[in-house]
Amino acid sequence: MRGPQPTAHKSDRVMQAIALMCLYVSLIVFVNAGGKVLTAYHDPLQIVFFRHGGAFVFITTIFVVRHGWGIVRTRKPLLQIGRGLFGILSSILYFTALVTTSLATAAAISFTAPLVVTALSAPLLAEKVGAHRWGAVVVGFLGALIIIRPGVGEGAQWGSAMLVGSACCTAMYQLITRKLAGQDRAETTNIWSGLVSASVIVCLIPFVWEMPREPWLWALFLSLGVIGGTGHFLLTKAFERGPASLLSPFNYLQLIGATGTGYALYGQLPDGWTWIGAAVIVVAGLYIAYRENRVRR
Repeated sequence: MRGPQPTAHKSDRVMQAIALMCLYVSLIVFVNAGGKVLTAYHDPLQIVFFRHGGAFVFITTIFVVRHGWGIVRTRKPLLQIGRGLFGILSSILYFTALVTTSLATAAAISFTAPLVVTALSAPLLAEKVGAHRWGAVVVGFLGALIIIRPGVGEGAQWGSAMLVGSACCTAMYQLITRKLAGQDRAETTNIWSGLVSASVIVCLIPFVWEMPREPWLWALFLSLGVIGGTGHFLLTKAFERGPASLLSPFNYLQLIGATGTGYALYGQLPDGWTWIGAAVIVVAGLYIAYRENRVRR
């Protein structure tokens, strides 16, 4: 009776990790859709203020209550600050792009972040990247070009450019996260990211602040921080229970969620080129995840 127990326990933890990852994706889809709705009423910086400020208060309260103030101490303050700066810049670019870009297109272009991580892991982390993964990176960026189609629809070009910039910032955010692995606890890293992000946006918000005039706007603003913070907390817990190579592909479910919410809110569906480009990016990202998992084995 004792023999199968460790395997069964491991299987349970993996299923929990997958469930947490799927729940995280659903919450992030809501946050992005809520941000898209709010861009019609308020400046994107105000959306980012509630998104990151609210998440910082929410997450810090949970972690300090559970672990005490010692959880705030970090061994790598400069890396933590850098991670937080890339995180807040990524959000600013993303929500600003949503003013002119559909939710599905934004989700598809954001999937280039793992490609950038692979491309930069060689020079920045001294990781060996083989020909297979380099090929997948090139193919993935071709997929992004299919979606963006430079020269077609000039009004949307700025939004697409900002989304690419957001993906690059997200990639740097993830690369610094790798460097911090084993240096600080995940809770410490989340607190520092929130602290840096909140500090930056607090300095910017006086220039764009406008008091929400409707109760539902207040409710949506406040929900961005709580739900966004909860989502990233669940993400942390998911990666504690399951390997990244298994969980990362579930992130592509965001495309389905973004397409559904975009259609429900605005009657928007991606055009054929966007579907083709998104499929190319997803296949390239899945292949990179497969190759990285194979290399580690």
